[in-house]
Amino acid sequence: MIADSRIYLDYHATTPVDPRVVDLVVHHMTTRFGNASSVDHAFGDDAADAVRRARAEVAELVGASPRSVVFTSGATESINLALRGLVRSAAMRRTGRPARIGVSPLEHRAVLDCCEALEAEGLVSLTWFRVQPTGQLDLQDFEVSCDRLDVACVMAANNEIGTVYPLEEIGAICSRRGVLLITDATQAAGKIPLKFNEWGVGMMALTAHKMYGPKGVGALLVSPGIELEPIVRGGGHQRGLRSGTLNVPGIAGFGLACRLRSEEMAEDEPAIARRRDRLEAALLRLVPELIVNGDRVNRLAGNLHVSIPNVPNTAVVARLRHHLAISTGSACSSGTLSQSHVVRGIRLPDDLADGSLRFGLGKFTTDDHVETAVRLVSEAIRQVRSALSC
Repeated sequence: MIADSRIYLDYHATTPVDPRVVDLVVHHMTTRFGNASSVDHAFGDDAADAVRRARAEVAELVGASPRSVVFTSGATESINLALRGLVRSAAMRRTGRPARIGVSPLEHRAVLDCCEALEAEGLVSLTWFRVQPTGQLDLQDFEVSCDRLDVACVMAANNEIGTVYPLEEIGAICSRRGVLLITDATQAAGKIPLKFNEWGVGMMALTAHKMYGPKGVGALLVSPGIELEPIVRGGGHQRGLRSGTLNVPGIAGFGLACRLRSEEMAEDEPAIARRRDRLEAALLRLVPELIVNGDRVNRLAGNLHVSIPNVPNTAVVARLRHHLAISTGSACSSGTLSQSHVVRGIRLPDDLADGSLRFGLGKFTTDDHVETAVRLVSEAIRQVRSALSC
């Protein structure tokens, strides 16, 4: 799939677009290119049909109603619409106090930055959930915390250490306590089963480019009865929740990507996990002191997050960057010198935090990619150690 000699193992940052999705996107850019809001001719009808189809395909993947799908530019916008739209809504303003929001410290920066900005504006008061060294929530603390919350933000799967959260159980706790659950499912959708309606999720953020779809398109799923104040105005598109001309090629591609994951996830993910396990076992054999982070039972199939004690991750990545794509953390903070908030949140010691590396495998990863990656990484670690000992 990747048409050069470099190996890509950073699927958590983004994925290559499935060729079938590419074909559909191009078709809607060149042949069926109408504006979905144009009601006076067949070009507009074709575009509107494509949007309706995509809305159903997105909903089907995560067990939701098509009516709950609001298309956005991606998960970051979806998260901002969910949080800002909720706390600025008339329903929340009527309470006469800041919204009480609980949040995991391991959430993506899109959630954390938005919550912290709202707190600085005096619109919310934040409660921080306790997390275990595996990245899992302390569910007893979570349930107690919910007694004094309006909203809980819990991601479906962590984008760095790969930990998968028991969303069904979390949703049940929130339902019992009358707490609205907002879930960032960016990394989980298309990789693990999700049941938006059954699990009592209030809002869920998705993006296409993490599941072999195009960049620049995503969705927010909104349960019936939730009132949001739009953050983008102008035309009243999508029931007034998100104005702007719909990105029909992107939306159509997103829909197809979701349909393909619905059809192929059950076969793809176990194969990805087997390659991940092979990569992990080989690295542990060659680098015995290597430590695997996160929940090794409940994690994404393609995730391997490791630490090498006293071996700076930046030095390893620098030696690999032209041959192998891996990362030191989330793509949103790539290139920063500070430790990832996730490794800090699970309380890794500094020598392990500074030596952490994230591998992300996907459906186009091959056995040869894994074997070559093992050789390249182990050699890079040897070179770094040699340089440090001089």
